[in-house]
Amino acid sequence: MKQIILITDGCSNVGVSPVVAAAHALTEGIVVNVVGVIDRGEIGELGAKEIADIAKAGGGLSRIVDPQALSQTVQMMTRKTVAHTIRQAVGSELRTILGTSELTELPPGKRAEVVRVIDELEETADLRVALLVDASASMKPKLRAVREAVRDLMASLQARQGKSELAVLHFPGQGDEELRIDANWSRHLAKAAELFYNINMKGTTPTGPALLRAVAFFAETAPPVTEWEDKTSRQEPFPPASRGEDGMLSDYVL
Repeated sequence: MKQIILITDGCSNVGVSPVVAAAHALTEGIVVNVVGVIDRGEIGELGAKEIADIAKAGGGLSRIVDPQALSQTVQMMTRKTVAHTIRQAVGSELRTILGTSELTELPPGKRAEVVRVIDELEETADLRVALLVDASASMKPKLRAVREAVRDLMASLQARQGKSELAVLHFPGQGDEELRIDANWSRHLAKAAELFYNINMKGTTPTGPALLRAVAFFAETAPPVTEWEDKTSRQEPFPPASRGEDGMLSDYVL
């Protein structure tokens, strides 16, 4: 399973629409969740609408939170989306086999067995989460909360039984880069506290291009399908980056 968790204050202003980019991610099998850390007033309202629209197009969740609630929100969204994705897949299989995706229509014994399988898969299925962080100038006061969220999310993923990997990316990157990789895929992100120091916070917010680049990052760093796969045919991943610094709006989008 693959997820992007976008942390932003909304109001993208460069390049392709982030809603279009999120819809593209979903077609590639990547769910897009969005956590909004926005300011008050008219700008905040515009940002909140964009955040909800991105999550809807990406088949994920959106939340508006205060910085101090960011960590638990990111963990909650990850768990809920994993469960939702698995239930969708199981429902699709049930529809193919039995003509229904509703657990309530199954006999009690069969229903209990399906629920047991779903619960097991939620803990054991492989998971990749790309944390995509808006590093535009308005986000600078919120980066400390983002670092804490990265650390706590990594701890949460490590507690799962299945293979869980986290990558951390921010946008915009250096120069003309739309995206920069702060930490490539890892199961042990020991230096999360060092992320986002000494990065160049810019005024532009190219959320759409960054989402498209994040989708490409998943493809370029895809794990091998089989042991005999010719690994030399794959593109090289992005180069490592230099280190640099409760309310609900919506729920699952089906």
